Amino acid sequence: MAYLDLPEFEEMDPQIQEKAKPILEKTGSLGDIFKLLAKDKKIYFATDTMVQTYLLEQTYLSYEIKEAIALLISKENSCKMCVDVHVKIATMLGLSEVRIEEILQGIDSMDVEDKEKKLLHFCTRASQKDNYKMTKNDIDELKAIGWNDNEILEAVAIVGYFNYINTLSNVFGLGK
Repeated sequence: MAYLDLPEFEEMDPQIQEKAKPILEKTGSLGDIFKLLAKDKKIYFATDTMVQTYLLEQTYLSYEIKEAIALLISKENSCKMCVDVHVKIATMLGLSEVRIEEILQGIDSMDVEDKEKKLLHFCTRASQKDNYKMTKNDIDELKAIGWNDNEILEAVAIVGYFNYINTLSNVFGLGK
């Protein structure tokens, strides 16, 4: 039960209802995170822009890497609701149950190239409260194994997004 009153579809701003209607028609319900964001139009649309830009559009990183980041950071932040949602999204994007389970077991359990593991370790490190201790050397190590500036920047932006959305979910008791 969420710690705030969440609006139902009929109570949402008409512009948000436009975004919600296809989801509601397809799934029959709106998730609590959608309802929470719908409480404030500016927050909703700022968050929607991040989702569209980082996660749904074809970008520098593959959908598989983006979902691995989503799952790893959400698990690290103890956001059960976000992990559950992204298991479903990863499945819809074609990740196998085996791959999803590997991710949830941790980076070192994943059957992927070391290059990808190093990026994912970097991302989990970047999600920590003491990420201010990271240095240029951390980035240079990724560049030395083939990651470029845009891929690294995008990975960190996705980390930041998940720290943000996990915080909203956890603080307001979503999925409990």
